[in-house]
Amino acid sequence: MSIIPFDDRDGQIWFDGAMVAWRDAKLHVLTHGLHYASCVFEGERVYNGHVFRLRDHSERLRRSAEILGFDLPFTVEELDAATRQVVAANGIVDGYVRPVAWRGTEMIGVSAQQTRIHVAIATWQWPTYFSAEARKAGIRMTWSRWRRPAPDTAPTQSKAAGLYMICTLGKHEAEAQGFHDAMMMDWRGQLAEATGANVFLLIDDKLHTPTPDCFLDGITRRTVIDLARARGVEVVERAMMPDDLAKAREVFLTGTAAELTPVGSVDDLRFTPGQLTELLSADFNELVRRPPAGDIAAE
Repeated sequence: MSIIPFDDRDGQIWFDGAMVAWRDAKLHVLTHGLHYASCVFEGERVYNGHVFRLRDHSERLRRSAEILGFDLPFTVEELDAATRQVVAANGIVDGYVRPVAWRGTEMIGVSAQQTRIHVAIATWQWPTYFSAEARKAGIRMTWSRWRRPAPDTAPTQSKAAGLYMICTLGKHEAEAQGFHDAMMMDWRGQLAEATGANVFLLIDDKLHTPTPDCFLDGITRRTVIDLARARGVEVVERAMMPDDLAKAREVFLTGTAAELTPVGSVDDLRFTPGQLTELLSADFNELVRRPPAGDIAAE
């Protein structure tokens, strides 16, 4: 399968307030964000031409930047409008959106107070994160040797680029062993999340999910919690241990990329995608494709 590089595509990207040709959206090799990971981003999904929960994503981008010590030069409303503009300009009906903000080239050291803050938004067609075949049977996972860091060692409540280095390492190692993804513990040895998605376990007819105190409380995660409660399912957010997986009948992941993905196994533990996973997946698919009631409220 040939790979189309992301720097050599047709289309337009919103870059610092203006639409530019896709191939012209470039930055210098001495950009602070490249050297010191002073960069935050979002992942958003477009369904039927509308970005799901756009306002929540724009607000989180600003919060992430503030946690890293810089302010975006655009308001939440301007980010929302720019996102809609770039989706329309590229003719995206169902796809993915990647807003990103980073420190520029004015300083290239640990101190970076005088750097300019740049913001770009790109969008492209993107199918499901995992194949239909893998999703039907449930993806195969293994444990990552990398752990989510403690909140006093990293800005864990931001969607900061640097926090994903260990996710790439963990996923690459899992894929090299024939798995689809890796499950991660936190620094305490508690169950945390997958490399890019939150995790839910059905135990004794209750839906359990780890408390997001050192990783992101995902927007899709919160959506699925609301959907489960609307069906009368009790949702328990608590500290969880890896041994809790052995008690689960169903396990699934949630995330903007993963959407709602059943887990078929974690190493030797086996799970069958069951009724609750199927119901919540159907509810989620219906919700994201529901015609918006209004620009801001629907997003």
